[in-house]
Amino acid sequence: MAGVIELLAAQPFWLWGGLAVALLAIEAATGTGWLLWPSASAGAVALVTLVLDPGWAGQAVFFALLTLVTTFGARRFFPRGGAAASGDINDTSTRLIGQAARTVDAFHQGEGRVSLDGKEWAAHLQGGGSLPTGDEVEVTGVRGSILEVRRRS
Repeated sequence: MAGVIELLAAQPFWLWGGLAVALLAIEAATGTGWLLWPSASAGAVALVTLVLDPGWAGQAVFFALLTLVTTFGARRFFPRGGAAASGDINDTSTRLIGQAARTVDAFHQGEGRVSLDGKEWAAHLQGGGSLPTGDEVEVTGVRGSILEVRRRS
């Protein structure tokens, strides 16, 4: 064990390289996004120690500053979410909003069934009321497996 500590003291590249790999492995396993930049920073410190010898204090300060700059910079210039910020892009129910559907059965007290893309859905008519079979409606929302619809004008 003493030999390993002496090796790390003599070659800090391996310490920082190992830290970079360990942080990257944890990031890959969790997918949080928070450990990616510290991992990259540790890798950068490892490369710096190959060229320069800033000492342990200099290495620690460089790692801390680089981690802060890269993490906050990434949050500023690469925000998470993007197109999926409004919801899950794989959630097909949100794609139904704005679509036209036809009533399959007559609506009574705001409740009925509609056909949309060849599928039959339970539906709730905004404002309640009744609709005859075959009327066209527009999907305005999705609540679980029930479509919120309104009369199409």
